[in-house]
Amino acid sequence: MGTVSKKITWVQLGDIKGKKILDFGSGLGITANHLAIHNDVVAIEPCEETINNRYCDNAYTQICGDIKSLKQFENQFFDVIICHNVFEYARERKDIIKEFSRLLKSDGFISIIKHNVPGRVMQMVVLLNDFEHAEKLLKGENGKTESADLIHYYDDTDIEKWCNHLKIDKKMGLRTFWDLQQNQEIQKDLEWQRKMIEMELKVSEVREYQDIAFFSHLILKRKKV
Repeated sequence: MGTVSKKITWVQLGDIKGKKILDFGSGLGITANHLAIHNDVVAIEPCEETINNRYCDNAYTQICGDIKSLKQFENQFFDVIICHNVFEYARERKDIIKEFSRLLKSDGFISIIKHNVPGRVMQMVVLLNDFEHAEKLLKGENGKTESADLIHYYDDTDIEKWCNHLKIDKKMGLRTFWDLQQNQEIQKDLEWQRKMIEMELKVSEVREYQDIAFFSHLILKRKKV
């Protein structure tokens, strides 16, 4: 279970055990379910239909909710906060990141995965032949998903502007090579997946490859007072 992308993300997160974890915008619960093997996980997802189809082989707390659901937790409640591919679609992202800052323990970290515009442009041109969409992205306009949902892009440093208590401690590229492989059959091969994950991890912290990755994985920590 778990796509190549998820597996790369889990390695980048490190060996997490015995922690209180929040997965905000948990979707189908793939990451929440994985982390629940060794941790106490709370997952929050607004779509009830998605929750009904979630992965739940391992026990974790699932809440159907949004930013309002964060209010029930006391200050510095979580060791790790996961927020993957959420802020592009969230209207209240400034308020959400401030809540994350309140909920994060002093020695904890926040994991954010976001779209990387240069990688997105490359995807439009090379894989989808959508030159019009690529042109709009180059002009700084918002993009759209296949289901026509708007993608509100933001810069990495915008997060630090939204909440000055947090800083970007680490940046990693995600999905630098994987999507460029169009052979669907080879993608199912476990040995191919192993080699792809290994290669992705080798370049994930190299600036030149980060710049063209389809996604960026940011680790945020509290600023020291």
